[in-house]
Amino acid sequence: MPKPRTYFVCNECGAESPQWFGKCPACGTYNSLEEQITSTTLGTLPTRGVSWQQTPQSNGKSIAKAAKPRASLTFDQISDRQVSRWCSGYDELDRVLGGGIVPGSMVLIGGDPGIGKSTLLLQVSNQLAQNYRILYVCGEESGQQVKLRASRLGVSKFQNSIEESDPQPQNQSPNGHLVNNGSARADLYVLPETDLEEILREVDSLKPNVAVIDSIQTVYFPALTSAPGSVAQVRECTSALMQVAKREDITMLIVGHVTKEGAIAGPKVLEHLVDTVLYFEGDRFASHRLLRTVKNRFGATHEIGIFEMIDRGLREVANPSELFLGSRDDPSPGTAIVVACEGTRPIVVELQALVSPTSYASPRRSTTGIDYSRLLQILAVLEKRVGIPLSKLDAYVASAGGLSVEEPAVDLGVAIAVVASFRDRIVDQRTVLIGEVGLGGQVRPVSQMELRLKEAAKLGFKRAIVPKGQPYPDVDLEIIPVAKVLDAIIAAIPPQSFPDLDLEEE
Repeated sequence: MPKPRTYFVCNECGAESPQWFGKCPACGTYNSLEEQITSTTLGTLPTRGVSWQQTPQSNGKSIAKAAKPRASLTFDQISDRQVSRWCSGYDELDRVLGGGIVPGSMVLIGGDPGIGKSTLLLQVSNQLAQNYRILYVCGEESGQQVKLRASRLGVSKFQNSIEESDPQPQNQSPNGHLVNNGSARADLYVLPETDLEEILREVDSLKPNVAVIDSIQTVYFPALTSAPGSVAQVRECTSALMQVAKREDITMLIVGHVTKEGAIAGPKVLEHLVDTVLYFEGDRFASHRLLRTVKNRFGATHEIGIFEMIDRGLREVANPSELFLGSRDDPSPGTAIVVACEGTRPIVVELQALVSPTSYASPRRSTTGIDYSRLLQILAVLEKRVGIPLSKLDAYVASAGGLSVEEPAVDLGVAIAVVASFRDRIVDQRTVLIGEVGLGGQVRPVSQMELRLKEAAKLGFKRAIVPKGQPYPDVDLEIIPVAKVLDAIIAAIPPQSFPDLDLEEE
């Protein structure tokens, strides 16, 4: 019997090492190597596509003999099966998934603790259970705890068994799964289990359309000696679930923990195995939550869905621009309105800037929701190209609601907000600013201009200061093209006019 091989795996990056180190040689993390034991069993490797035979003409040498393919197919031989996406019951989730849930796909959802990952999946499971059979595997909670949370969210009662005497039986999908006809109760099953073998037996017995794993870091494979949540456990459990999902055409919704840096815990191969990776983000001091796409094999990436956390769970935000737009009835100096694009969704955001004299030898620069490096670049352009002395002043820039808007199209809005705060002036609240600021002081064109302008016109804005030389759609807006930042400052902050004062004669 071959001797077992011992090696060490890093919990942070998944790098393997033949011996233990206090510091991972790959990522530099301290005390992150864990011991793993595997048996080195050598099997017979099958020949792939080539048959090696000894022939008399070869004089003892092996000559390759071409063999016919056995399992591989051409595109013409693959059947054209129309795959229809499933509606999750939430338009915001369908948006980030590319139009709905693809049957047989694996979706990984990560986020900070308490952000609402389990709440979102429980609400989605309840919506899907009206038409499909759902298995909710909870590795972090008991069945009673899940039921208590479901009653608070208003989730339908769980159906624990299939009633054979049901006068309206469920339909059967082409892949063999049962599909609820929508008239019965929610077909939602709860399984408090962390053993992977027991989970796979339940999946094989129940034959659900969708399986929710909450969470993958709590699931363990008994054949491995490592603890649940380790690199080996996460890798093997995800691989086994992926094989079942692709073979049985079962959709897997998996919850993943994140590290203190914000990345999904476990090996990077976890994100490579799944079809879609979603990040659930939000500020613990704010009520809104952002569902952001990082990877999607069936749709566009960098799409976002916006939810609001209320006492009854998560609620969709139909018009996110109103959430990140301040009150236009009481304007204040140093504010500017920009139109940011997250994927294909335009969002109108209010930017706020504050410029004040510094009390330190080196002035402070602080940002909230804005890229810090781009702020430093814009301040340097304003001082060099426009002549505004900002090197001795503190500068603070923030986006309303804390939304992260880091694309270059908001550069012009940041520049105008800083200048307005420096001059203590108010920018017209009916004006939006769109454009990228170059190092030479020029305003550069941006993408998706049509979507941005249409969103601004829909919200009642009257003017738009945009880059010069870019085509614009026919919208109900006064378009003001500018080529330089100085031109945009003149257009956005007109010279201050003083009204005539009638002086009474003494």
